[in-house]
Amino acid sequence: MNAAKRLEIFTRFRAANPSPKTELEYTTPFELLIAVLLSAQATDVSVNKATRLLYPVANTPAKMLALGVDELTQYIRTIGLFRTKAKNVIATCQILLEQHGGEVPRDRASLEALPGVGRKTANVVMNTAFGEPTMAVDTHIFRVSNRTGIAPGKNVDIVEQKLLKFVPKEFLHDAHHWLILHGRYTCTARKPQCWNCMIADLCDYKDKSPMPAVV
Repeated sequence: MNAAKRLEIFTRFRAANPSPKTELEYTTPFELLIAVLLSAQATDVSVNKATRLLYPVANTPAKMLALGVDELTQYIRTIGLFRTKAKNVIATCQILLEQHGGEVPRDRASLEALPGVGRKTANVVMNTAFGEPTMAVDTHIFRVSNRTGIAPGKNVDIVEQKLLKFVPKEFLHDAHHWLILHGRYTCTARKPQCWNCMIADLCDYKDKSPMPAVV
């Protein structure tokens, strides 16, 4: 794929969705951090259902820490890996209070030092909460980047670096939202909806799926 095609792809994404947003519900950097931490191997829908009940009770590190692991577990037990996540959230809250004055740090090293926070989570927080041009490569972005040819790579780290290199600078801040949404709703894993894809004519994917037959 060449630069002209990439430019047109992201131009179309922006025209269709000028201000893309994460589907996780949050109002503060802390709420976003906890939501992203909870979303590992879970859907945004399941996380939102849990945090709608949790955040009115505990939406700061101090309040969350006061819940403790056992009580927090009751709020998030419908989410995958909830026991481990509850422990990580409580430990994260303690570190935020002891080392960061109760605030979510803006730098990658400090974010990745928090329990349960890896590179992808740090990238989401840095981008969505603080406006940094980072690229959080999840399964959707990895699939779309490889299938379309936008930024092919054998692992998420390679894809991340290629996206940072190849995505035109003007689109870099919003690119990961567009790619996630495209992978979630159009370029799906099992049956990509090529017949309903706004970038099908620019995509390198050879096996374009046809429009389903009308019964």
